[in-house]
Amino acid sequence: MNKLENIDISLIDLDVSNPRIAKFVEFYNEVTDEAIKMALQVTSSGDGAGSGNSSTYTSLRESIRTQKGIINPIILVCKEGGRYLVIEGNTRLSIYQDFKHQGVDGEWGKIPAIVYDKLDEKNIDAIRLQAHLVGPRDWDAYSKAKYLNHLRNCEHLTINEIIDFCGGKKPEILKYIDAYNDMETYYRPILGSDDQFDISRFSAFVELQQKPVKDAIIASGFTLTDFSKWVHKELLKPLNTVRSLKSILSHEKAREVFLKKGAKEALKLLDQASIPDLNAYSLEQLAKAFYNKISQLTYPEVKDMRQNPDCERARILFDLKDEVIDLCDDISRDL
Repeated sequence: MNKLENIDISLIDLDVSNPRIAKFVEFYNEVTDEAIKMALQVTSSGDGAGSGNSSTYTSLRESIRTQKGIINPIILVCKEGGRYLVIEGNTRLSIYQDFKHQGVDGEWGKIPAIVYDKLDEKNIDAIRLQAHLVGPRDWDAYSKAKYLNHLRNCEHLTINEIIDFCGGKKPEILKYIDAYNDMETYYRPILGSDDQFDISRFSAFVELQQKPVKDAIIASGFTLTDFSKWVHKELLKPLNTVRSLKSILSHEKAREVFLKKGAKEALKLLDQASIPDLNAYSLEQLAKAFYNKISQLTYPEVKDMRQNPDCERARILFDLKDEVIDLCDDISRDL
């Protein structure tokens, strides 16, 4: 049973178990509202992983200030003693609390909320998953994986139960969980402190789950700890170069360049060995030729790349995609 109410913010407790901030809050010796608010601000800037130049937290804060309130109610569950716990909406509640404390013009003493009299853990998990894994308020990839791992290995939900909550496909869910565990097992221990733990590196560990990548690392005499050190030293930058490790490690000269200068330089070496000199052609000519070549791809060729995403042709296309998107974003950015 739930109902929409305006709840006094002094009666609401922030949720310390919120998966988005759990990775930060757990570093504090004493978990206070102030620690939670600091973690919320950190994880709400961009995607919590260093993407984006503007702060999502600041944008949300200014939007709420301008609109004199929120459009989407937060979600609460009743606690003993007439208090409430946030299930979804920590950041919005935190902003209301700050505005009231700072005396910002507006009515900040009460906040719109959908209130549940009682919720078991599975229903709480379902709300979080629907709001943040498939809903409009996305968690960063590491937080998603952390929460999926918690549901699978701590609360012992089956994969089918997780899929019932949030949709998705079993291989993708398992890939996220495995990537999270590899990052925690091999990456975190090599760091000098938890302050160095960079969640933006998580995508490298997602790429690592491709079987050809792991096989190539082991076959070349390296370990997953070595891989983590490469990630930490930024030898695998951009992170999508992880998918090229099979080609790099199997080529003696490229492997040497990679271990000294990184994957990007190693790939230049590989590409120079296989590409004719095209410097005489302009960017426009090459782009038009590439466009025509792409438009002439047959369905069997596309299907083959879909079934073999680690092949050389697919790798080059993905690398080009990332570079073109970055360039187009730079061109369209306001001066």
